Amino acid sequence: MYRMLSLRQFQQFLAVAETMNFRRAAERLNMAQPPLTAAIRQMEDELGVRLLERTNRITGLTVAGEVLRLEARKTIAQAERAVVMAKRAGEGSIGTLRIGFVASAVRYLVPHIVTTFRHSHPMIVLELEEATTARQIAAIMADSMDVGIVALPIPPSAESYVRTKLLVESRLIAAIPADHPLALTPSSPLTLASLANESWILFPGEEGPGLYATILRGCSEAGFTPHVTQRAVQMETIIGLVAAGLGVALVPELFRLSNREGVIFRDLVGAGTPIPYRVGLAWQDGRSSAVLSSFLQAMAGLDKAPY
Repeated sequence: MYRMLSLRQFQQFLAVAETMNFRRAAERLNMAQPPLTAAIRQMEDELGVRLLERTNRITGLTVAGEVLRLEARKTIAQAERAVVMAKRAGEGSIGTLRIGFVASAVRYLVPHIVTTFRHSHPMIVLELEEATTARQIAAIMADSMDVGIVALPIPPSAESYVRTKLLVESRLIAAIPADHPLALTPSSPLTLASLANESWILFPGEEGPGLYATILRGCSEAGFTPHVTQRAVQMETIIGLVAAGLGVALVPELFRLSNREGVIFRDLVGAGTPIPYRVGLAWQDGRSSAVLSSFLQAMAGLDKAPY
């Protein structure tokens, strides 16, 4: 078996092969000529082949020397790339980031976040996964997700383990079937209390406990507990059920832009309002990751995201 050539030996041979002169090659390598000549002869002895055609000077490369010249260039280039990639990885410029997001963020916020981050960190691979807030928090705590785009607040039980950062804040508005009496004056605000006797469509509390508690608190302040007759996880599905006339719902204000047929959106006023809808980032407290740090730094200026 042949002994593996060192990177230094590849560099020495390549300098000789490219200059075809031991003196100029030694100057390039910042070394004396005799040790370089000895190093090339040692390489030939180790490989058992001649690399250079020479008399009293180098006249050319042998077939073996030409092959080694090509491979040496590749080897040195790959070694240089390995150093650059290692530095970039340490700086958080390359790697993989696992990002979760709530469905209500996919239309406006997620594209904005992805575009912003990919522009500044094009070599970081983003693995995106849609999941409810509760499932994201569980995945973050289990270290199977790096960062989540969640509906705030998170459950108190997770606050000791998960850090959050508010990205954007809006409010909830009422989604009413278009043929409902409460939809007759769409431009007028609606009191939350006027929904007290309606059938409600709401997401399961365990999937978004923070937002769920916020909604129930608002209803309590308006003097009632919502009568939930239908449950759905995604806001788009909830709006579809409203359009089918199965009940009323509270949805983020951004859905007003959807112009969904069969649904009228009305602002809410009075006791229990406004009901905030906050979206933020969540990540494991104390987790050290250069890629995650790069992401959080990039998101620091995202407070004015179009949401």
